[in-house]
Amino acid sequence: MITTLISDSGVTRYRISAQQWFIFDRDTQPYWDFPQGIYFERFNEEYIVDAYLESRKAKYFERPQLWKLDGDVVARNLNDEMFETQQMFWDQKNEKIYSDSLIKITQKDKIIIGLGFESNQSFSRYFIKKPQGIFPIDKDSI
Repeated sequence: MITTLISDSGVTRYRISAQQWFIFDRDTQPYWDFPQGIYFERFNEEYIVDAYLESRKAKYFERPQLWKLDGDVVARNLNDEMFETQQMFWDQKNEKIYSDSLIKITQKDKIIIGLGFESNQSFSRYFIKKPQGIFPIDKDSI
């Protein structure tokens, strides 16, 4: 098992754990490969985990600062919402996460399913492109 901390401007922001981590820094487009999956934690300014995600495979492309996460991607945010999809991209430079794959978001009182989504990198603000699901409605509010 390999575990490392990554800082941004001198501040520890992420912890990455993986079984294997290959670095291809002499490729025309340098990248890191995690063929047996990855587990990520993101820290806020107080070093509290504000988001995590895991996937069965991952690649990180250095120059665009882009993560490609594949296979049973699962993420949980501070609101205890769980995001599940088969493929997700994380644009670190622009602090944006997105997918065109089927997404399932489990909240305390409902499950939302959609085709594609966009989010900030802590999954606290997100937009589902083609949503569907069952939403409970209070009879008194109609």
